[in-house]
Amino acid sequence: MQLRRFRQVDVFSAVPYRGNPVAVVLDGGDLDDAAMAAFTRWTNLSEATFILPPRDPRADYRLRIFCASRELPFAGHPTLGSAYAWLEAGGKPKDSSGLMQECGAGLIDIRRDSERLAFAAPPLQREGPVDTALAERILRGLRVDKTKVRAMQWVDNGPGWIGVLLDSAQSVLGIEVDATVLNGLDVGVIGPYPHGGPADFEVRAFFTGSGVAEDPVTGSLNASLAQWLIGNGIAPPHYRARQGTALGRNGIIHVEQVDGRIWIGGACTTCIEGSVRL
Repeated sequence: MQLRRFRQVDVFSAVPYRGNPVAVVLDGGDLDDAAMAAFTRWTNLSEATFILPPRDPRADYRLRIFCASRELPFAGHPTLGSAYAWLEAGGKPKDSSGLMQECGAGLIDIRRDSERLAFAAPPLQREGPVDTALAERILRGLRVDKTKVRAMQWVDNGPGWIGVLLDSAQSVLGIEVDATVLNGLDVGVIGPYPHGGPADFEVRAFFTGSGVAEDPVTGSLNASLAQWLIGNGIAPPHYRARQGTALGRNGIIHVEQVDGRIWIGGACTTCIEGSVRL
């Protein structure tokens, strides 16, 4: 074991402890899979990441992303938090306007401005309708009356998301899940706020890790929901989503479509800085 540089970054919030934290090991090059997985479980966070030298010459660094049960090819808030930690630790991108991350899903563009970072949404790996039996199971698991459901479909960009559009943000916030029914599924729910609300949409994410848990703020889900909703004219090309309200958080996700690409952005804040022995 050795001391390795470490940061814990709060993502999608400019106010510490109101977003979604990710553990970032900045010197992960010689760690094996078992060590990465064990450390991730120990942090008790939704994800931990490990920054390695890139294999692709176009990339600034390579990122491996773990949750409690498996390695993920891509995840949104770990992408932004890791980019923020890498820059804060002195990383020098090849392009001054942004970064290029290499991960299991391929190369991910990350842009930066004075206020926040944003990643380009990776393509959906699976989309389209959910079969009737699975849709009925999801509604039972969410304990949602089908009259409140406006649409449902696969929106999988890596983690396995199924998207559910409800009639309102209030309906989203009123969900009380049956974890036994949802076990084995990753389900994202979104509903619109009325004009003048705290955001344009409220989002909640329920995923399978150790049982079924709710994620405070989820970049990958918001990316896939945006591709679905903007692509079908349900959402405008620029909007703000709020997530984490039901958990006492206040994550704000900035979504915009530029030249056909969808960008998912938010503020980041380092809450813990130091070293870990790995």
